Amino acid sequence: MKNLINKEALYLYNRGRYYHSYNILGAHRMKHNGKLGVRFTVWAPYAKMVSVVSEFNNWNECVMENLGDSGVWGCFIEGLDEEVKYKYKILTQENQYKYKADPYSFFSELRPQTASIVYNLDHYKWHDAKWLEHRKNINIFERPINIYEMHFGSWKRKKDGEIYTYRELADLVIGYVKEMGYTHIELLPIMEHPFDGSWGYQITGFYSTTSRYGTPKDFMYFVDQCHQSGIGVILDWVPGHFCMDEHGLCEFDGENIYGCIGHKHWGTMNFDFSKTEVHSYLISNAVFWFDKFHVDGLRIDGVSSMLYLDYGYEDKNLAPRNKFGGNSNLDAITFMKKLNEIIFKYYPFALMIAEESSSWPLVTKPQYMDGLGYNFKWDMGWMNDTLRYMQLDPFFRKYNHNLITFSMSYAFAENFILSLSHDEVVHGKKSLVDKMPGDYWSKFANYRVLIAYMIFHPGKKLLFMGSEIAQFIEWREYSELDWMLLEYDMHKKFQLYVKDINHYYLNENALWEIDYDWSGFQWIDADNRDQSIFIFKRVGKKGEDFNVIILNFTPVYYKNFRLGVPAKGIYRTVFNSDEEKYGGSDTTITKTMKAKEVAWHNQPYSVELTVPPLSSLVIKLSKRKLAIPK
Repeated sequence: MKNLINKEALYLYNRGRYYHSYNILGAHRMKHNGKLGVRFTVWAPYAKMVSVVSEFNNWNECVMENLGDSGVWGCFIEGLDEEVKYKYKILTQENQYKYKADPYSFFSELRPQTASIVYNLDHYKWHDAKWLEHRKNINIFERPINIYEMHFGSWKRKKDGEIYTYRELADLVIGYVKEMGYTHIELLPIMEHPFDGSWGYQITGFYSTTSRYGTPKDFMYFVDQCHQSGIGVILDWVPGHFCMDEHGLCEFDGENIYGCIGHKHWGTMNFDFSKTEVHSYLISNAVFWFDKFHVDGLRIDGVSSMLYLDYGYEDKNLAPRNKFGGNSNLDAITFMKKLNEIIFKYYPFALMIAEESSSWPLVTKPQYMDGLGYNFKWDMGWMNDTLRYMQLDPFFRKYNHNLITFSMSYAFAENFILSLSHDEVVHGKKSLVDKMPGDYWSKFANYRVLIAYMIFHPGKKLLFMGSEIAQFIEWREYSELDWMLLEYDMHKKFQLYVKDINHYYLNENALWEIDYDWSGFQWIDADNRDQSIFIFKRVGKKGEDFNVIILNFTPVYYKNFRLGVPAKGIYRTVFNSDEEKYGGSDTTITKTMKAKEVAWHNQPYSVELTVPPLSSLVIKLSKRKLAIPK
């Protein structure tokens, strides 16, 4: 075994500085002394003995060798081929046997079976070279990002209720996502997990694409097809905790070598970030998905649960403290900074998105500024305030005006993604359309304004599947979306609305070129609480590239509404959520208007227009006669 393991790599692995540990640990088919077989290596530092048991030898033991003081055990089995099932049989210090799946397994048995499977990831022939070259040469901050978040098993199902495979979904999903105007697909975790109801967030196989939908190469095909169609792929990734199933990481060799204190909310184990081997394991895992599967980004789940030692504790006094007496997890902070440093070193184009729900500062700032080093963060504050506002009866919105304006007080503190995710349409929270107040028509009208507000507000965008067809019931992981709703007029029109506003977003550089600086946004009227109308301007790199957005959050119709504009000329209405084709009231609006030298809203010029009820309007300058005042 000594000739099979790179000593330097093993040394770095033990010290938390080897970031391709999947190349030395796990099961790898190779040639040794002229013989083909499989090398098995596993980290089990407290084990008294470790063996490989597999179907190849009728589940008899092949005893592994202890490789010095590294805590790693290894063996080579001649004649072993691909797709053989195996487990590690571990004798603990208490003389008890544990049968464990391989922490570095690339493929696993279909649930409820739990064996690992020998699998070679290097034989897939990729066809996405054009995409890989493209993503290296763009500034993602100055490009449109509109993410379609989805769960593989419940997007659509076969007539008999069975789930589609990775390859089948590639043929069904990608064309739809492209047509709807999305730039990326974000997948709820596709790493192996035992329980469907966890949605993939309680993982046993961090290196294994779940066998529910096919093989790892089938998933490679899905990513490949996305890239060939110009769609990026983001994976939800869960480095904070792991599930406690017997075959997983929990008490792997009789001791908690991977994790520590159980998670209060989720019934899982937290990763122990004080262990250097855990750093090697998790950072290598992040690298793995970029390296082997060509993914474009990771959405890091539950960042807040990693940052705070007292996360989930009802009585904070019972929580552990760090060496300075504070509640921040210093080891987790070190881990995250190192994670982002390494990922951006190898993959500068990567999207590293933090799901961080607190007010922790500098999440998307670099390490030299004492930041965590992510490049994007979900804007949970915007989401909570916005949904709270939208659920109010329009009559009461004027008393809660600040729920809309407050987001702009911190909009550029981080690089935000505005997310209306799966978390907002489960656990009794209602679907997005069902959160909206009023009768049937009003619910859809309010929902159209909500979507417009997200699209036109600074920041990148994310919407969970089913929300684009205004699904009325909450998301269910065990059943497909209610696609039959598209047989009903309002749902079909709402889908068209989402498609059109998405494509409008893609085609308007003013809506995404300057997402993270005040120069890309200007309030025209933020103070009209009595009418609950908000007016602002989005600006591109060229000052003359601007959109004026009017959002009316009440069911009141306004004729001859005066609106301040920044330049003289002819303006035209280029987007109107109230059109009949979208299910609106089809109020006759002012399609073109000439700016007059009447100062209004602190602007040098103004126009008059009709503002429909519960609507969003966009007007643009079509013939510029005077330069925009500086």
